[in-house]
Amino acid sequence: MSEASVRGKVHLIEETKTYGQNGFRKRLVVLEQENDRFTNYIPLDFIREGCDQVDQLKVGDDVEVNYRLSGRKWQKDPASEVRFFLNAEASSFQVHGAHSQEGADGGGVGGGSVAANDAFADASQDEGDAPF
Repeated sequence: MSEASVRGKVHLIEETKTYGQNGFRKRLVVLEQENDRFTNYIPLDFIREGCDQVDQLKVGDDVEVNYRLSGRKWQKDPASEVRFFLNAEASSFQVHGAHSQEGADGGGVGGGSVAANDAFADASQDEGDAPF
């Protein structure tokens, strides 16, 4: 699976959330990109060890994030509707400019590497819960 990258300003950093009995961890970071007519918001998921790397980020930082797309099919039971989900799973990032004076050197690299669907296979889900 190939990786792509996206650059933007950190708009939101959520707390790490833990799912299932195996302790699958996920943390959402939203990047903001200004356009002439509108603002584009890009949600990226950091999973497992990558959640801890996000602690290096601050809202307002100019970052480039490497990610891979991950798709998943989900159906609660055979009689229910089939749903498809698409996630951008972040694997690493580089800070190009910091919002505050701390860390303004733009250094900082982080991220974790995981197989796209292995994390979901490890996570034990309650029946009826969506797999994300």
